[in-house]
Amino acid sequence: MKFLLDAQLPKKLSLFLKYKGHDVLHTLDLPNKNRSKDSELNIISIEEKRVVVSKDMDFVESLLISDKPYKLLYVNTGNINNNQLQELFSKTLEQLVLCLEENRFVELTYENIIAHG
Repeated sequence: MKFLLDAQLPKKLSLFLKYKGHDVLHTLDLPNKNRSKDSELNIISIEEKRVVVSKDMDFVESLLISDKPYKLLYVNTGNINNNQLQELFSKTLEQLVLCLEENRFVELTYENIIAHG
């Protein structure tokens, strides 16, 4: 699966997803790095059919109002450290991918994966 990780997520997570065989970009890989605008990420997401992975509620609003990005994995875990976040992805990655194959908007909480459609 093709992912595009937003600035609030650690680069370490993108390396983990790459290790698991996914095609991953992090905002740090883009020309404007972590200063990349949401609109830039939406364009890349649509052009390259990438799932935006973000903790930013603005992407949820954009998807519901403007039908952008291509797909969204909204990480709604509250305050957890980077190791806990990677552990959560490690435990749920297979199920997340299956959900994202069938849905445009998936939410990951510390307890659940919620497919919003």
